[in-house]
Amino acid sequence: MENLFKTQTKVGREQREKLLNQQSLLIWFTGLSGSGKSTLAVGLEKILFEKGFKTYLLDGDNIRQGINKDLSFDNAGRAENIRRVGEIAKLMVDSGMIVLSSFISPFQSERELVKSMVGSEKFFEVYVNCPIEICEQRDTKGLYKKARKGLIQNFTGIDSSYEEPIHPDLVLDTSAMEVNDSLNLLLEKILPRISLA
Repeated sequence: MENLFKTQTKVGREQREKLLNQQSLLIWFTGLSGSGKSTLAVGLEKILFEKGFKTYLLDGDNIRQGINKDLSFDNAGRAENIRRVGEIAKLMVDSGMIVLSSFISPFQSERELVKSMVGSEKFFEVYVNCPIEICEQRDTKGLYKKARKGLIQNFTGIDSSYEEPIHPDLVLDTSAMEVNDSLNLLLEKILPRISLA
């Protein structure tokens, strides 16, 4: 690392934001598998895109099939998964984009790391809160069934813990709220953060 030197560019984030007519932001969805993170992230991205915002969605399953396919699902692999995603999101936020990230991200320390990478003013944490019983009932991917049978190890909520966010920017109880109601509330909270004054 001693022979590495950061290149100083002549174009900064604020200039890029002005060109794109938006403020960049990382919207971080966290919650158990089946809580509705991806559904909300996909829905919000569509709404924002249709309103003319420049967005990009980083989803856990997609990232695990590409740049992070070499990582395990033990605690060390999960930590590195989130660290890499944080580095990608940091670059995208610096480019002026609105980034939506949908990851279980079970540990508070990892979410705090990402927040410190992009800066607290550019980080919006959404806790998609849903009781594990409801997540298991949904289980569209059949993952809880496999975890209960011991076919998947270190599965969050079964044999690996999930640390609830301490001070999320928004909590959405998807066991009690309809998807459209959640999206409307999200949009209400996000628009002031991404619109240029």
